[in-house]
Amino acid sequence: MKRWIIFVFFVLSSLSSLIAQIPKPTIHQKQWHEMEFYLFVHFGPNTFTDVEWGHGDEDKNLFNPTALDCNQWCRTAISAGAKGIIITAKHHDGFCLWPSKYSSHTVAASTWRSGKGDVLKDLSQACKAHGLKFGIYISPWDRNHPTYGTEEYNNVFVKMMEELFDSYGPIWELWWDGANGEGPNGKKQIYDWNKFKSFVRKKSPSTVIFSDVGPDIRWVGNESGIAGTTNWNTLNTDGFTPGLGGPPAHVLNEGNRGGKEWIPAECDVSIRPGWFYHSAEDDKVKSDTTLFELYLKSVGRGSNLLLNVPPDRRGLFHYNDSMALVGFKNLIDLSFKYDLLAGVSAYIQDGKKIFQSSSITDADIESAEVMNQKKKRSININISNVVEMNCIAISENLDEGQGIAKWELKLFLHDRKIKSIKGTTIGRKRILNFPTAKVDSVTLNILESIGSPSISGISAYKINLGLTKL
Repeated sequence: MKRWIIFVFFVLSSLSSLIAQIPKPTIHQKQWHEMEFYLFVHFGPNTFTDVEWGHGDEDKNLFNPTALDCNQWCRTAISAGAKGIIITAKHHDGFCLWPSKYSSHTVAASTWRSGKGDVLKDLSQACKAHGLKFGIYISPWDRNHPTYGTEEYNNVFVKMMEELFDSYGPIWELWWDGANGEGPNGKKQIYDWNKFKSFVRKKSPSTVIFSDVGPDIRWVGNESGIAGTTNWNTLNTDGFTPGLGGPPAHVLNEGNRGGKEWIPAECDVSIRPGWFYHSAEDDKVKSDTTLFELYLKSVGRGSNLLLNVPPDRRGLFHYNDSMALVGFKNLIDLSFKYDLLAGVSAYIQDGKKIFQSSSITDADIESAEVMNQKKKRSININISNVVEMNCIAISENLDEGQGIAKWELKLFLHDRKIKSIKGTTIGRKRILNFPTAKVDSVTLNILESIGSPSISGISAYKINLGLTKL
């Protein structure tokens, strides 16, 4: 008997340990997930030289935005439904959009505003005034700084980041580009990523850090704004570093099932062919319908969408960009305005137990149903009348981690199955599109999971299918 008790205790302890090892988001990562969509702003000397990657030897006086208005950026961001802005404080050319004490290649050395200009000050203040989150991209690669390629440069980079946090915080997201090329002395830098991370963690624990391998957010593996149809929020980072030392693109796109760390994907893409403004691209701005398609393939696959909108040489968002963004917001609002399942009770089968629940259709992401790991698990929603739908959104409760690995969605009309859709991951949000069908019942079967799956929401819509490719 005593041996039996010891054995049971060992089994329960092992299961408890296994469950405890399932990665879950920190409170700051969870808040990041809820952002869904925000803007990237590439701005600097490249705006005025018509190139994408500057060489670091550009005349500082070329940077001269004649009508810089960061409030206009923020008003446009809000009109687009974006919840924050991330700006290229320092790109590979090394030019600092703030008057850094640790570089001679800055706005303070230019004639713009008589050397008194500070783009980061303008934008950080505008974001606060408009209720937007403020983020900073700072490239470790510096093609201008004389110490680049030496250990001293790592200290310089930390000092620059310290200026950013002290003068322009709070910084919600810090974006590290892994690009690594030659400096003005022809040398390449060995980046001290551990030093960089340790500084940020100590200086601003609430800041989420982006790079190829996190530590908080990962690159999605492409610059087209598209996440994988399988998209795990977990990743194995052992042996990898940002940049050329990162995981293969397909791993970044899909993540790792059973990955050790919670590092979700962020989908970066530009509204134009290039990242910086070029007047020749004024008629090549992505349309509102294209942006909506990207939303479905990024946010709709459990990632966040980071859309680059580059200011022009005046320091303003171009009219064409702004109109596309406003149209994009209108499409989202129109498409997801009426939830056809709102307030309809769901019946949950968890093994042999069947019970009614309103938490699946109450539009509250904090309410959820946690189901067993091994038993038969399904959610059935019977609608009181026949409705036409072509879009269903499903959400997991990320407080429990990401568990669902395989699922099947079935649509019924008068007890006859008319449509079946199968998939793998769900995550923060999974948006499914299908040809318009008349439906009076929806069933989600969870076929495979890691740990105990938890569903926080299922909603259905009838959208304009002309806006998207099935």
